[in-house]
Amino acid sequence: MNYTFFSEFLMVTNWLTLLSIGILIGLFFIVKKLTKKLDFTKLMISSIAMGIGLGLIIQFIAGFPNDPTKVTWLTEVSKWYGLFGYGFMDLLKMLVVPLVFVSIVRVIMNLKQGENLGKLTGRTIFMLLGTTAIAAAVGIIVGNLFKLGVGQEVAQQATEQLREVTPVVDTLRGLLPSNPVDAMAQANVVAIVIFAGFIGIAIKRLSKKHADTIKPFVDLIEAFYKIIISISITVIKLMPYAVVALMASSIIDRGISSIVGVIDFILALYVSVAIMFIVHLIIISINGVNPVKYLKNASKPLILAFTSRSSLGTLPVTIETLNENLKVDQGISSFVGSLGANMGMNGCAGIYPALMAVTVANMSGTTMNFSFYVMLLIVITISSLGIAGIPGTATMSVSVVISGMGLGAYFPLLGGIIAIDPILDMGRTMLNVNGAMASTIAVANSFDEIDKNSIE
Repeated sequence: MNYTFFSEFLMVTNWLTLLSIGILIGLFFIVKKLTKKLDFTKLMISSIAMGIGLGLIIQFIAGFPNDPTKVTWLTEVSKWYGLFGYGFMDLLKMLVVPLVFVSIVRVIMNLKQGENLGKLTGRTIFMLLGTTAIAAAVGIIVGNLFKLGVGQEVAQQATEQLREVTPVVDTLRGLLPSNPVDAMAQANVVAIVIFAGFIGIAIKRLSKKHADTIKPFVDLIEAFYKIIISISITVIKLMPYAVVALMASSIIDRGISSIVGVIDFILALYVSVAIMFIVHLIIISINGVNPVKYLKNASKPLILAFTSRSSLGTLPVTIETLNENLKVDQGISSFVGSLGANMGMNGCAGIYPALMAVTVANMSGTTMNFSFYVMLLIVITISSLGIAGIPGTATMSVSVVISGMGLGAYFPLLGGIIAIDPILDMGRTMLNVNGAMASTIAVANSFDEIDKNSIE
């Protein structure tokens, strides 16, 4: 038997790989038993605990290696766990484009007389960019309090590539759907929203004089929407199983030693996330929703965002939660939630680049005065529009901001932080989703399209 068959095709060359896969499957059976005894929130917390425990056990067996990627059987285990964890995320991503497209079309064609799409768009963008600016300010303050980068060596070879600064005009033009099919293939949700918006407006305009002609398409949209929602519910039921694999895989991939060297940055980021999370709760409270009830009802997308590290992948769950649990109008949930997964992301495009800018400024000896901070806030807020739908969103956001601040030559100094990005990305992504939900509640309340009394 050719050894390559086991090493490269089956990805099983060690009995420890088989044992690890067997343990994961055993935990799946435990999760299945717990589904009958626990509510969804408790089940998700249990799944996270099982995933962390499994990851630490496997790391312990491997001897807590400095570089887990050089241990063959750990790489194999991570690959197999990814089948269950990231396979689930692929199923969610499968739903994103059809769900966003059909939801936006449906929302606009069902707008009540007198409702203004322009006002909905304006208030949405204002909330998303406004919260991003606040998040950036929080990152700047915390970064200085933690003295990130102070006393660290500047001399370091370039290992990371830097994205060139793109003019804001080109960035805004790039959001337009010049090719709707390509936008769907690239999961460019902003472009999809714009294209779906034009279709919805056309249906709305034609509904008076040509109602009979367009009725088959309207019925198709309504039927397609119900089908997509049904599929979403089926996929979401698999989430507790995926969370076990995702958490275990994250710990297996990164190891423990990679965390120690940049522990101050990790602490600064999660302190910033906690502060901004409180700001979100204040916004939610101002808009008439009890923060305690909100946390109880919003746990599903927040946990999924934390474990999956994908705002876009979490989108179907976010929309469902806003509509079903938080009683926000379906149209506003779909519209604001969709844009919130692709622009104005408080964690990836707000806090993270602010902390990185402070770090690299201290490491390079750059003077940080009032004008520096004002410019940083402006660059972060504007650039958060153009990062939408791009893989590696946070790193891209950092590279744009660092370039925009004239510190591009020092970008390689951040390589050690970027190396542990998955650990940082958990908190950032959860904050992205929470910011999108807080913005949705604020926009819905401004239109009186949220039933606050029905939130349990």
